[in-house]
Amino acid sequence: MENTPLAPPHAAASAARGRVLVVDDDPTVAEVVVGYLHRAGYAVERAGDGPAALERFAAARPDLVVLDLMLPAMDGFEVCRRMRAHGPVPVIMLTARGDEEDRILGLETGADDYVTKPFSPRELVLRVESVLRRVGAGAPAAEGARPLSGAGLRLDPVARSASRYGAGLALTLREFDLLAFLLRQPGRAFGREELMREVWGWDFGDLSTVTVHIRRLRGKVEEDPARPRLIRTVWGVGYRLDLPGDGEVAEDTEATEVTEAAEVAEVAEVAVGGVVAEATEATDRAEGAGRA
Repeated sequence: MENTPLAPPHAAASAARGRVLVVDDDPTVAEVVVGYLHRAGYAVERAGDGPAALERFAAARPDLVVLDLMLPAMDGFEVCRRMRAHGPVPVIMLTARGDEEDRILGLETGADDYVTKPFSPRELVLRVESVLRRVGAGAPAAEGARPLSGAGLRLDPVARSASRYGAGLALTLREFDLLAFLLRQPGRAFGREELMREVWGWDFGDLSTVTVHIRRLRGKVEEDPARPRLIRTVWGVGYRLDLPGDGEVAEDTEATEVTEAAEVAEVAEVAVGGVVAEATEATDRAEGAGRA
């Protein structure tokens, strides 16, 4: 299959903005995506199937991958898994399949976004810019650089590392940003539109993407994702991060230990309220499906 490096005359300048690998077996779609990314100033390489994409990825790791799901020989899920096994790299999945289960599986394998065909090439370029801007933002401001902790969670925005009760969390780029955003403002409810604007940096997009990310994040930080105690659904609004104790993000070891003790003490209460929590999750699923 085609495995062609494409570079505009100003390749050196483009490379400074970012290198993108486009993986799609549809020549028309690939040419459109490559053309728009070139005009936006990116250095772009193109692969027509999974093996070719992995070869290009191994030879020179790109800053971002636009990856079609339905590829011959090896599907996009497997390509994404193999890429992620070599280290974090932002991945935007591009596919004609829009089922929620596909979005969840795509995010689970490490994709940071999911764009359904037919799509706007301009929107795709904006999404590429948004992801790369967050990845290459450099050292965050002093306030945003502080380690965040609470309820056994600890995030280091500078090192981009996350753990829960000392065990490392394998968070995607977007999951990390979402959890950091919520940890900075515990107890406050945010709508999906607000989360998409503040975390994604978009004023547009499929709101069900937020729902899927919340669900994936719950699967990694909750004791029981079916009965979430940290990331709560606020009916008619969106989501809220609840921390046990005084509701503040712990900033030192002693405060973290107090927070964790309070969380353990709430287990019995959560068990009693399990029916309500389960209904909340069911509502969340229904809302996500309705927006998909």
